[in-house]
Amino acid sequence: MSSDNPIVYTCFCTDVIHDGHLNLINEAKKYGDVVVGVLCDSEMVKYNRFPLKTTKERMDLVKNEIPDVKEVVVQYNIMYDNIVRELRPDYIIHGDNWSEDSMKAIRKNIVKVLDEYGGELIEVPYTFNENIQKVDRQMREKLAMPELRRARLRQLLDMVPIVKTIEVHSGLTGLIAEKTVIADDEHIDQFEAMWVSSLCDSTEKGKPDIELVDMTSRFRTINDIMEVTTKPIIFDGDTGGIAEHFVYTVRSLERMGVSAVIIEDKIGLKKNSLFGTEVKQTQDEIEHFCEKIAAGKNAQLSDDFMIIARIESLILEQGMDDALKRAFAFRDAGADGIMIHSRKKDPDEILEFCDKFRAEDDRTPIVVVPSSYNSITENELLEHGVNIVIYANQLLRAAFPAMQDAAVSILKHHRAQEIDEKLLSIKEIITLIDEL
Repeated sequence: MSSDNPIVYTCFCTDVIHDGHLNLINEAKKYGDVVVGVLCDSEMVKYNRFPLKTTKERMDLVKNEIPDVKEVVVQYNIMYDNIVRELRPDYIIHGDNWSEDSMKAIRKNIVKVLDEYGGELIEVPYTFNENIQKVDRQMREKLAMPELRRARLRQLLDMVPIVKTIEVHSGLTGLIAEKTVIADDEHIDQFEAMWVSSLCDSTEKGKPDIELVDMTSRFRTINDIMEVTTKPIIFDGDTGGIAEHFVYTVRSLERMGVSAVIIEDKIGLKKNSLFGTEVKQTQDEIEHFCEKIAAGKNAQLSDDFMIIARIESLILEQGMDDALKRAFAFRDAGADGIMIHSRKKDPDEILEFCDKFRAEDDRTPIVVVPSSYNSITENELLEHGVNIVIYANQLLRAAFPAMQDAAVSILKHHRAQEIDEKLLSIKEIITLIDEL
């Protein structure tokens, strides 16, 4: 790109061009030749909503709908260091919408990298009118559509190194998963998916985790979450029940827009895996569980939905060889992923399983749940071939002691003043909730 004119750079993170983008470009053209960066898919997922269009489609959108743009490029990181050092624009232009922590981190990064050579940040008033509100609302509703949402987990597996998944058990916890974003000087990050756990669903209803809560009730929980969120859902299907019932569960989940179900290779009355051999638990026969997987795969109507087989061999102290034998058998029966579980405090047996599985299979997704071995990081798991990490019960466990503390304080002091400083204000809570 050669020109005697100053270069003005801006980055778009959008699937649609609206008045705000056009206003920004019109202002940018006053200062020189405009170069538009399009944030790549993997960074869109960390920073913004899930992209409905590919990076190439979004580049074509800018080229076709915005006149007089000098060049369109891909920005591979939400922070501006690399793209600015490559292009050395005279100006970066951006709206003045810096109120959120993630936006403040981006602004700080822009200023820092421009200061290296004397570039300038131009801030223009952020455009927000009724038309843009309507566009934003339509995009959010489109993201929530079942036929688009269902495929999102498979798409994420191709987009991000590891899919970070957190447990949700209500619409409110779904909003926490949807909207929690952290930012520092180098990174912006958020959860990519949500886990609807039978343990947390049962506990939230005050019932034991023995498959007592029926599927109709559990589906209502999913509906509550889906009505206010857009991220893909992985559903804890316990044992899946008998094959004939599992077929209907698969069809229902698929129709609702759930991305995956995980079923465990146990039979009989369910007991939580973390009890291990302390309570009687019976592992299913390999052939029988394979038949259940195959029945579920035959029942699904799209290629988007995933059935993931959860292996309990390490939990039940059946050994590594048994776990691997089952993993390959379940994969061959049609499982779209393998979840390996452990209740040990260190991750050694999980990592050994992952390494041995990956030595023979470098494609099938591996899912882990580091509840007991919680010292291991996502990057360490990634090094051993893990694709999905599920934080399976932390939101529920965080809520219980806080609520109990509030109840005890009120009883002790016969008023609510003492606990109030530890509580989030109602105003802060309701800001999570989007108005139509």
